[in-house]
Amino acid sequence: MSFELETAANREGLRRVAIDPVSRVEGHGKVTLLLDDAGHVKEARLHIVEFRGFEKFIQGRPYWEVPVMVQRLCGICPVSHHLAAAKALDPVVGALTVTPTADKIRRLMHYGQILQSHALHFFHLASPDLLFGFDSPVQQRNIVGVAGAWPEVAKKGVLLRKFGQEVIRITTGKRVHGTGAVPGGVNRSLTLAERDELIAEADRMIEWSHEAVHLARQLHEANAALYDEFGLFRSHLLSLVRADGALDLYDGHLRLRDARGQIVRDAIPCADYDQHIVEEVKSWSYMKFPFIKELGPARGWYKVGPLARVQNCDFIPSPLAEVERQDFIARGEGEPVHAPLAYHWARMIEMLHAAEIIRELLDDPDLLSDQRMTSGPRGREGVGIIEAPRGTLIHHYRVGEDDLVSYCNLIVSTTHNNQAMNEAVRQVARRYLDGRQLTEGLLNHIEVAIRAFDPCLSCATHALGKMPLVVELQGADGTLLDSAERGG
Repeated sequence: MSFELETAANREGLRRVAIDPVSRVEGHGKVTLLLDDAGHVKEARLHIVEFRGFEKFIQGRPYWEVPVMVQRLCGICPVSHHLAAAKALDPVVGALTVTPTADKIRRLMHYGQILQSHALHFFHLASPDLLFGFDSPVQQRNIVGVAGAWPEVAKKGVLLRKFGQEVIRITTGKRVHGTGAVPGGVNRSLTLAERDELIAEADRMIEWSHEAVHLARQLHEANAALYDEFGLFRSHLLSLVRADGALDLYDGHLRLRDARGQIVRDAIPCADYDQHIVEEVKSWSYMKFPFIKELGPARGWYKVGPLARVQNCDFIPSPLAEVERQDFIARGEGEPVHAPLAYHWARMIEMLHAAEIIRELLDDPDLLSDQRMTSGPRGREGVGIIEAPRGTLIHHYRVGEDDLVSYCNLIVSTTHNNQAMNEAVRQVARRYLDGRQLTEGLLNHIEVAIRAFDPCLSCATHALGKMPLVVELQGADGTLLDSAERGG
C-alpha cells in the first residue's frame, strides 16, 4: 500500500471518506481518506480548512498593539502568543534584557498557561478516549462521561485548570486575552494578597499534578502493546533548552536531535531560526510544513511539544518532575520514545514541572517589586521564541521608522507538528482501517492520533498555498457588493 503517491488519474476511481470536523481539538480541520474498491487506504491527509491572515493584517499596525492583537489567534493559548510577541518586540524598545521582576512575572504567567492548557487537554479532551477506550460509545466519550465514571479525576482536572487560569488572571488582568506583558517588560506587579491567594492552593496543585503523571503512566503501561505502537513513526525532535541543557519553557536556544537521540544542531540562537527552518506550502492545506533547511523536506521534518521537550533537554530543573522524566526516559531503553500516545505522559510531567515552578516563583520578592520595565537604544527587528503548551512558538517582527510593523512571520507549535500529525494519521489508517468496514469507533482512532499532539488548528492556519479562497464584501443590508475568488 502506498500513501501520497496517487496520481490525479488514479485518484478518480477511489472512494473518499471524510472525518469532518475533527472533534475535541481547538480549531477546524478534517481528515480525508481515499480507498479503493477493496477498502484499502491509498491516501490519508489532515487538512486545515480555515483561513486566517494574521501575518498580513498585523502589518501596518503600531508595534505596541501587537502583543494584544496576536492573542486573538487563540482562546486556548493566548498567553503564549502574548509573551512571544512581547519578547520579540523587547529589542524594538531597546530592552535587550528585562528587569528581574518582568522576567519572573512573565514566567509565572507562562507557567500558569502551561498548567491550565495541559490540564484542559488531558482531562477534558483526551481522557475520554484513554479511560473509556477508542471505540467506546460516542455518547460516553466526553468530559461529562468522565465526571460520571471518575468524578475525582474530572474534579481535579477542572480545578487544576482553574488554578492555572487564576495565575493568568492575576498576572495579566483577565483569564483570557489579558494585557500583562508589554514590549520592555510588564505593566503590573503582584500584590501581597494576590500572591498569598495563589500560595494557598499551590502545594495542592503540585500534589494533584503528581497524581496526574501517575494516571497517565498507568494508562500507558497498562495498555503498552497498543500505546507503544499506535501511530508510531520516528522523527527529529526540536525544542528550546536552557544554556546548561535544562528544560526551559520560556527562554533558551534551539536544539535538534535526530530520531536515535543524537544531537544534530545545538545552541542555535533564536534570532537565527530562519537560517535553519524553512516552511513548505502544499496545495491541500492552509497549514505550512516546516523542515530543517540543511536536511531538506524529505528528511528534515520534526516534532515539537512535550514528547520532544522532555527528551531533548538534559534535565528538568524541578525535583519531582525530573524523577518522573527519568522514569519516562527509561522506557525508551537508550533511544527516544516516539509513540504519539506517549505525548500524554510527557504532557503531565510538564504540568507537574509547571506547578513546581509556580510554587517556587511565588516565594520570590521580585514579584512584588515596581521595577517592571526597561528600555534603551531602539531597534527595528526582533525574534521571540517560547515553548507554548503545544511546542515551539516563533514570532518575528520588523518595525519601520514610523513605528509600524512592516513584517510579521509566525511559526506556531501545531505548524511544526504538521508533518508529524500527517504521519501519525497514515500509520493509524494503515494499521486499523485498511481493508476493513469503517465504523465510528475505527474512525475515532484517526482522531485519537491527532489529539495526542493537542493541535491548535486555528493558530496554525497562515499559509496561502493554492487552496480555493473566496472573499466577499457585503453591505450593511447584506447586499453583495464585490467578490474575488482564487483557485476555485
